[in-house]
Amino acid sequence: MTEPETLAFADDGEVPNNPRLPALLFRGVLPADDPAAAEALFARNAWPPAWRNGIHPWHHYHPNAHEALAIARGTARVQLGGEGGQALDLTAGDVVVLPAGTGHRKLGASPDLLVVGAYPAGPAPEQCRAGRAGHDQALARIAATPDPPGDPVRGLPWPIRPR
Repeated sequence: MTEPETLAFADDGEVPNNPRLPALLFRGVLPADDPAAAEALFARNAWPPAWRNGIHPWHHYHPNAHEALAIARGTARVQLGGEGGQALDLTAGDVVVLPAGTGHRKLGASPDLLVVGAYPAGPAPEQCRAGRAGHDQALARIAATPDPPGDPVRGLPWPIRPR
């Protein structure tokens, strides 16, 4: 399996992002049109699958939970990191791993988009919309969120440690 791309985003005053952990982007690691394969992979790596759906079209983040998004079917253009962040084109088989606080939103998608979401064990994910309200309080929750036991694709330590 190939190494993931790592993506880091600065706090923009509305989306805190994660000051320590990078987002991970795994391309083509799952078979297309097989949400059960995504769920099985996540479960094997201690990220219990939580839902099947899409991605919200507004900037939001989870200050108390890390999140994995597997594109099981279709394509999506997403923006990570807030308004000044990075737009990515994702296709079936791709997985994005978002550390607590990382902003994300859907910019567009194919009509057949299906995403499988997962979180490592912990409290129920809180959802915050981008904005000044609640931003400063989210910083403490992000800092208090423990690292997961590993990434949801390979099960290896995250953040990625030098070999």
